[in-house]
Amino acid sequence: MNSGLHFHIDANDGASRRFSVTITVNGPFSGNILEFRFPRWVPGSYFIREPIQHLTDLSATIDGKSATAKRIDVDGVRIQGVSSAKSVTISYRLLAIEMTCRANHIDETHLHMMPPYTWMIPSRGIEKNRLEQRHKVTLDKPKKWHTATQLPGKEGEWYAEGRDELLDGIMESNANEMYSFEVDGCIQYLKIWDSGGFENSLDRTKEFVSAMEKIVREHYALFGTPEWKEYFTILHLTESGRGGLEHLRSQTSMMPRRALQNGNEDDWRDLISLFSHEFLHQWNVKRLRPKNFLDYELQKEVHSDLLWWFEGLTSWLGDVICLRSGAWSEEDYRKDWTRKMKRHLQRNGMEHESLQESSHDAWIHLYCPNSYSREVHISYYLEGELAVFCLDVEIRKRSKGEYGLDDVLVKLYNKHHIDAEDPGINHSDIKRELVNIPGARRLGSFLDELVSGRKSPLVEDAIKKLGMAMVPEKEEKGGWLGLNLSAKSGAVKVTTHHSNSPCRDFIHTGDEIIAVNNLRIRNVKELNAAIFDKIDSEIEITICRQAVLQRVVVKPISNPNYKVKLDGKGNKIWRSIADTKQ
Repeated sequence: MNSGLHFHIDANDGASRRFSVTITVNGPFSGNILEFRFPRWVPGSYFIREPIQHLTDLSATIDGKSATAKRIDVDGVRIQGVSSAKSVTISYRLLAIEMTCRANHIDETHLHMMPPYTWMIPSRGIEKNRLEQRHKVTLDKPKKWHTATQLPGKEGEWYAEGRDELLDGIMESNANEMYSFEVDGCIQYLKIWDSGGFENSLDRTKEFVSAMEKIVREHYALFGTPEWKEYFTILHLTESGRGGLEHLRSQTSMMPRRALQNGNEDDWRDLISLFSHEFLHQWNVKRLRPKNFLDYELQKEVHSDLLWWFEGLTSWLGDVICLRSGAWSEEDYRKDWTRKMKRHLQRNGMEHESLQESSHDAWIHLYCPNSYSREVHISYYLEGELAVFCLDVEIRKRSKGEYGLDDVLVKLYNKHHIDAEDPGINHSDIKRELVNIPGARRLGSFLDELVSGRKSPLVEDAIKKLGMAMVPEKEEKGGWLGLNLSAKSGAVKVTTHHSNSPCRDFIHTGDEIIAVNNLRIRNVKELNAAIFDKIDSEIEITICRQAVLQRVVVKPISNPNYKVKLDGKGNKIWRSIADTKQ
């Protein structure tokens, strides 16, 4: 049934960096007041963003005649005198300059439309059930542009079945080619936009499409061929920005353009991983959700203790699927493992925050970091991934490689996806499916401790169970201060401290290191040379703090040489993780 709501965008003035929005609501109305509100956060991104800050030129009409649109609260608009009206229209313009996967962006070359940043939703004045009916969505744009969107319809005119589909229906409209391929009757689309208009390598793009196809096939081997038959990948290439956001049948991912340039293997590997991660979210978080995410409350924070599952597991399994599918080699997997372990071992937040606490406090911790966060906070992405890895290894060890945590996910999805009889999950649902896996009957307390305890997962022990060991990447000699540093224009500044840094209580983040024992320091290489033979010896470091020179005395220690690299070929349990399911 049609809702009588029409959402329209005019994107013909991209050079202004703004686009126009018109929303028409047809009667009947349930009272004399009609109110609209912007969503205040985007599902998948846990931060209050206030998109109304970008709104200008607000106006309204009732049956074509000018009416007053009054701003209310922090997120709303009120129009009075609508009780007998046939239709009410509000119009406004939106500034769209934020270059992220979570926001609107427009210029003379493209439009990226993020619905929660674009559509004000009626919150008073119409029957609530109308929001769950079919909404009309239209776009007026330059003729050469073509649009990638998961919304069904035709170019320029689509529809959304209900509020959540409307707010999930991103659009990328530009003049670039749309790549496509088919897997098991499902069509996959790729729409690329480069923020500087750079023409990226066609051969490298085709390699990416080939990697996408491998990853899609591996997902389908695990979950089965989905009932939805189209999926859109929007890829933004920038100078340095990175990120991704999942949607029901699409994703927007952002990577530095060097990811599609030969010779940048780390960025290429990251691009493959990002695509797999966001693609996996179709099942894990978009359709299998926390119970309190089934009906999104978008005007205030909604907390979940399960983000370690929905992001940590997705990070782990997404990369495992890269390996299983052949989109990554085993060398790729091992190199990325080293990268993750470096990040993990440079912080000690797991002594202060559990995975459940990190998940619950995402709104104020992960999305609001500071230079000391790593000491007391953790990432439910990274530490969640490592915890999930340890749990998976334990399942495989006890089941002799027959089952893993991916089997638990599939069972949970089949029982609790959003269209199932019992949709949504909580911790007890995960625990129930876990202990029902053959061999995992006694792992319930293991799971509880893993996610509620304030301590690091025993990653090194789990690696040993796979027939491998953790070793240092290379032997680093010389003194060590345990500082992460930035060096620009001859200024060496402290950004963060490592765990166990001997400088922690003497040198602040933001301090500039001027000299060591009166020897001028202009880059990190000079600093390392100055402290190389000073292990356990007092040195005087001249720093600049808030434009004032100070001197502190510290003792460099030996480099900890963290064990971050996988060593050994692995055993049958490892092969049960790494081998394809196809």
